[in-house]
Amino acid sequence: MSVRVSVACALLMAALMGSLVASQRAASNMATAANKFLEGLTPEQRQTATLPLDSEDLTRWHYVPVNQFPRKGLAIKDMNETQRKLAHDLLRTGLSQRGYTEAAAIMELETVLKAIESAGGRGGMNRDPELYYFTVFGSPSAKAPWGWRVNGHHLAVYFMVGGSTIASSPAFFGTNPAEVREGPKQGLRIQAAEQDAGRALVNALEESQRTSAIIEGVAPNDIVTTTSAKADPLAPVGLAASAMKPNQRELLMKLIEVYTSQMTEDVAAERMAQLKKAGLDKIAFAWAGPIEPGQKHYYRVQGPTFLIEFDNTQNNGNHIHSVWRDFTADYGRDLLREHVATVKH
Repeated sequence: MSVRVSVACALLMAALMGSLVASQRAASNMATAANKFLEGLTPEQRQTATLPLDSEDLTRWHYVPVNQFPRKGLAIKDMNETQRKLAHDLLRTGLSQRGYTEAAAIMELETVLKAIESAGGRGGMNRDPELYYFTVFGSPSAKAPWGWRVNGHHLAVYFMVGGSTIASSPAFFGTNPAEVREGPKQGLRIQAAEQDAGRALVNALEESQRTSAIIEGVAPNDIVTTTSAKADPLAPVGLAASAMKPNQRELLMKLIEVYTSQMTEDVAAERMAQLKKAGLDKIAFAWAGPIEPGQKHYYRVQGPTFLIEFDNTQNNGNHIHSVWRDFTADYGRDLLREHVATVKH
């Protein structure tokens, strides 16, 4: 084995070991916060907030308003102030400060959307920043698998925990409007980072590269995977990282980091370690629709283990849906399979 290969292997092993320690810390923090949250509830609230780990509701979620898709779990609206704090403390164990700020802003955006719709005579949807539901699956533990979810309009985050392993997908973030164009919050762009990083990459490509990267002249009207119980690799894949120049690859990694950095540092490190292990050269970037600002557009980033989708087409290109999916670990499938295989029931 050459010195170069040996060094590369050592660096990879160091990254994986660091990821293991980080995920153990994150798993412990989540279990502690989840138990505090549950202990702060009344027996009736606890029954509403918890579901068995094998519940059919585990893979049942959506990003449409609650009127169109009722959620299970305990809504913020039904919590007192102390309970709300404990719920948000749990959310902070999975999301970074940036991710938590984005999630909280998405909840609060419901008041802006309500005002816009009321002014335009388009009421009817229950726009409420307190209709976000916290659900704990199984019993928070340091060893046995369990998980938790926060779901409401334009927000769905999952964390499935099994010992030192954490699955952090699906993770959906959306905004309507993507840019607030009137009122006291005019100019607000909650998902500016997701928007701008994708456009920066497509604009950095040469004309010959765009032939591969731009897969359709018209963007799809939503993310392709929607809320599917299982996300499969999508085709066509677009432009591979191996066909990019160094500055373009750097922009690709910055785009990926926009999504990994939504998670707390420990969970983000595990995500990054897994995609590096699978091979950075195998990651591809695809775009659909015009590249000019203000036009309806879509992009995806796909690697051997994960998929990012971003769509801004609805409401005349001012309504974002974005998601991170994992091909094997969505809803903690991999750790649940391992648990079933190793534990007698």
